[in-house]
Amino acid sequence: MEKEEIAVNNLTELEVENLRHLIGGHATVAKKLETYAQSCTDPQLKTMLQRDAQSARQAQQQLLNFLG
Repeated sequence: MEKEEIAVNNLTELEVENLRHLIGGHATVAKKLETYAQSCTDPQLKTMLQRDAQSARQAQQQLLNFLG
C-alpha cells in the first residue's frame, strides 16, 4: 500500500499488517468452528459452535471496517 493511502486511514504500515493478520485469524477460526458444528451431533454444542463462528465473522467484519 502507498503511504498516502495509509495516512488517510491514520494507520501505519505495521498496523495495517497486524489488522490483516487478525482478520485472517478470525476467518480461520470461523471456518473451523463452522466445520466442527457441521460434524457435531450434540445439539447444544452445535448451537454454541455456530454462535461462536458467527461472533468470529462479526469480529472479522468489524476489523475489515478499519481498512476502509
